[in-house]
Amino acid sequence: MKDVFIHSSALVDEGCSIGAGTKVWHFCHLMSKAIVGERCSFGQNVFIANNVKVGNNVKVQNNVSIYEGVELEDDVFLGPSMVFTNVINPRSGVNRQGQYAVTRVGKGATIGANATIVCGNDIGSYAFIGAGTVVTKEVKPFALMVGNPARQLGWMSAYGTRLEFDENGDATCSESGEKYKLTENRVLKLNA
Repeated sequence: MKDVFIHSSALVDEGCSIGAGTKVWHFCHLMSKAIVGERCSFGQNVFIANNVKVGNNVKVQNNVSIYEGVELEDDVFLGPSMVFTNVINPRSGVNRQGQYAVTRVGKGATIGANATIVCGNDIGSYAFIGAGTVVTKEVKPFALMVGNPARQLGWMSAYGTRLEFDENGDATCSESGEKYKLTENRVLKLNA
């Protein structure tokens, strides 16, 4: 694993694939069939299960477990202690390992600290899930979600800035200058 940093307290099982420039910090555990992209960062006490796919430039903060069934695209940010579930109806006495639900997190999405993502609910590209939010249904690209259960509060740019749409459905990101269009309750980035 070229140009990969693995802290001495971390456990990376043989067979785990890790891309160049990735950093694995204190007390992490990456299982043998995990696939991790380039330039990722895993904070203290992160667990990555078998068959998890992590894209490039993904940032995972402390105390996050990424269970089988979760797929992270490029540029995803996972805040401290956020939670993914992977079985909709877990029971200690019932083995449901073959029933893991797939949860996809789209490119550039942010999931805030202590948020919970109930399995099987995809998070769209550049969506922004606020701290402590509980996601119980699919999240649209660029959507700003807050609360328990999650409700949509507005829209975010790819830069993570709240978008304010005019009466024609047009918005400009105040940070990047990128243009967006709101049409049929979906946001399109115009100058991609």
